[in-house]
Amino acid sequence: MIAVRKPLTEKMIAQVEGGIGWITFNNPARHNAVSMSMWEGLEQIVQDYMADDAVRVIVLRGAGEKAFVSGADISEFEEKRSSTEGVRLYNEATDRASEGLKNAGKPTIAMINGYCIGGGVSIATSCDMRIAGENAKFGVPAAKLGLGYAANGIKKLIDVVGPSFAKEIFYTARQFNAQEALAMGLVNRVVPNAQLESYVREYAGTIAQNAPLTIGAVKTIIGELLKAESERDMKLCADVVAKCFASQDYIEGRTAFMEKRTPQFKGR
Repeated sequence: MIAVRKPLTEKMIAQVEGGIGWITFNNPARHNAVSMSMWEGLEQIVQDYMADDAVRVIVLRGAGEKAFVSGADISEFEEKRSSTEGVRLYNEATDRASEGLKNAGKPTIAMINGYCIGGGVSIATSCDMRIAGENAKFGVPAAKLGLGYAANGIKKLIDVVGPSFAKEIFYTARQFNAQEALAMGLVNRVVPNAQLESYVREYAGTIAQNAPLTIGAVKTIIGELLKAESERDMKLCADVVAKCFASQDYIEGRTAFMEKRTPQFKGR
């Protein structure tokens, strides 16, 4: 176990509880709009959680009742995104954070309450799963702002909802409610607002009790299978499977099954 570093900004909160590494976007006055320092803080926290064996699952949430993440903090645009160099630096920071989250070797869940707009959708689609409250609203308003949307961000959305729904989301630039998002496959589950946190805690806790090497192997293999066939690392896929069979956890799983008890997996 390592000590999680203090986040780079107070607008990002990191807490580890019962195998769950919580990441909270803490900017409720702006509906948790993400600033440059928050993107950098997200990157740092994910790195720390990846290095901490006590963290089995990573859950992202927004502070307050009104938003998960309502997009980028537009108040910074004049300073941070008004020049070619500024746009480049900002995009690099967001790309590092999003890719770090997407490629994290541990399960990631976006717990979505309220607005999930623009950059919020990008963060949510960087996660493995998305669980939403009934009040959740989703949208990508790029077409209302006249800004370009990078191919990697569009690809993430296509991978989740498919090309036709991705086009609908971008073309209309409108907000979709939780049931519409569920129908598109943008979210995995929709639950009553009052039950959202308890549901996610129980859901993440179930995952945290399972074998980390197995889960990590599945995540790796799915990631490879989503690539073009010529780009897939099938040796890596075989290696992570072999690592599971050679692990102490595999012995523990078999033994616990025979002894009719809950296995205690260590990730080794």
